[in-house]
Amino acid sequence: MPHNSLLQNLMQSPRNPDLDLPILNRRSLLTRSALGLGALGLAQVLQDDGRVLAAEEQPIHGSLDARPPHFRPRAKRVIHFFLNGGPSHVDTFDHKPLLEKYAGQPLGDNLRTERKTGAAFPSPFEFQKYGQSGIEVSELFAKTASQHMDDIAVIRSMYAQVPNHEPSLMLMNCGDSVQPRPSMGAWVLYGLGTENQNLPGFVAMCPNGLPIKDNENWQSAFLPGAYQGTYIDSQHQEMSKLIENIEHPQITTQAQRRQLRLLAQINADHRATRIDQRLDARIQCFELAFRMQQDAAEAFDVGREPKHIHSMYGDGVHARQTLIARRLLERGVRYVQLWHGAGQPWDNHAGLEAAHRSLAGQIDQPIAALMMDLKQRGMFEDTLILWGGEFGRTPTVELSGDGKPQSGRDHNHWGFSVWLAGGGIKGGTTYGATDDIGFKAVENPVSVHDLHATMLHCLGFDHKQLTFRYAGRDFRLTDVHGNVIREILS
Repeated sequence: MPHNSLLQNLMQSPRNPDLDLPILNRRSLLTRSALGLGALGLAQVLQDDGRVLAAEEQPIHGSLDARPPHFRPRAKRVIHFFLNGGPSHVDTFDHKPLLEKYAGQPLGDNLRTERKTGAAFPSPFEFQKYGQSGIEVSELFAKTASQHMDDIAVIRSMYAQVPNHEPSLMLMNCGDSVQPRPSMGAWVLYGLGTENQNLPGFVAMCPNGLPIKDNENWQSAFLPGAYQGTYIDSQHQEMSKLIENIEHPQITTQAQRRQLRLLAQINADHRATRIDQRLDARIQCFELAFRMQQDAAEAFDVGREPKHIHSMYGDGVHARQTLIARRLLERGVRYVQLWHGAGQPWDNHAGLEAAHRSLAGQIDQPIAALMMDLKQRGMFEDTLILWGGEFGRTPTVELSGDGKPQSGRDHNHWGFSVWLAGGGIKGGTTYGATDDIGFKAVENPVSVHDLHATMLHCLGFDHKQLTFRYAGRDFRLTDVHGNVIREILS
């Protein structure tokens, strides 16, 4: 019988009153065919020796079980310090003495900036060389540089695509500046799974929160929902506010377990006739929330740390969330992102000196403390650390509407700096360069896709092979771009 006739007969078959079987509609048939006939060809189609899991192979979309990467990794976890708004590279890790020489003078007409800018604006901060490597860093990050510069690789030739915050935020965090895509944390969790089933595998902390639209920066997008970042508003110290609804106020743990078993059975019956990633994500969310009652309160409670550790990290919300991050990492969380600059962003179009000094003062000591803490716990060598924002700032001063200098800098996506340290990174190195005034990357330009490819390499992945099939094609974090920066690898 021709396939079309068979399909038509199946669609038009009446319900069997004795067996009480429903009619197979078109969607159900295709779904079951995908799980049945499609499975026959699975071994031929997926020739990745099990390293990249397709959704069809998993009983529930988004397995969080720990999985091996493609090859032996140097890092097994990531902490990402994200400086929201765009810190100035020429005021932090990319010293440009020429700006002092030409201070107050025009730098030419070929500097394409988003807003009107004027003359050369030298950095108001002192720079000096640190460590045996002699890398120049400004006073803003003196504590981090004085203790750890020989462990850090500074990439001075980063570039983005546009000088706007939202698309550049998405590019840096998700690998695409236009379409919603899974964040890097989601990709890492998809590839590696988690070592602790009682805690989220991907945590994003940001005191005071961000606009709802910024949640896309830790989204799972078309990856299974289990890989989405768990957002924590780290401004709170009370556990009931820091992790809301973690405990049921009325029933016992045993009763909750019985409820979840019943709910799981109902959901399983519903799921048997369809593939629904949203339902899978909700089932896993219920289960994770239940399991978190055992470990979450202990993991987030920095009050359990000794006084000398608190002194090392310092005071303030960013010191506290950085200490929480270390506690999460040592308990098996794969990816922790610490947002800085939500209420007061690094987007300093005016009054840059005071704003940058204040912002850096909030995180310089906690970053230095975290690196020291990881070293003394034997975790530094297999923890990958990323520091940076979505773009840099102009070497020229921004002008107000009436043409007066505002002592700030405009957005600059043509060239900026980030740095990496820890697992797989060759410390005490610099890579690439911007031009003499710090406007554009001219030596070994590095795209965001190159950065992501390099980070995935440290985690044991060939970025071209870490894929997920969606809408008829294989997607990856680096899209169709990206080269590993081998010069900064140890």
